[in-house]
Amino acid sequence: MSESTLYDVVHNDEEQYSLWEAERELPAGWHREGTRGTREECVAHIDRIWTDIRPRSVRERHAHSA
Repeated sequence: MSESTLYDVVHNDEEQYSLWEAERELPAGWHREGTRGTREECVAHIDRIWTDIRPRSVRERHAHSA
C-alpha cells in the first residue's frame, strides 16, 4: 500500500462501514458506498456518516422494544 493507493468506502447489510482498496474485489456481503479517495479521506467520510456504530439489526431491535 502506498500513499497513492485509492480506497472505496464499503458497507455490509448490517450498515457497518469499512474501507477497501479500490481495485480489489469485495468479499461476499460487502457493497461499495460510492466514495473513493485516499485512506484519510475515506476514514473522514466514514467518521461523518457512521454516527451509530451498532449493527442495523441491533438498532432495529432496540427501536421496536422502546
